[in-house]
Amino acid sequence: MHEMMSGGMMWGMTLWSLLLLGLALLVVAALIKYVFFR
Repeated sequence: MHEMMSGGMMWGMTLWSLLLLGLALLVVAALIKYVFFR
């Protein structure tokens, strides 16, 4: 039971990091578009 909880925690952390990474990529892409295609 405890191992399952920790596994779920790890999965949640991975999900959050992936979400943040995707968000950062979107922001960078938007900035690049804004700078180069004004």
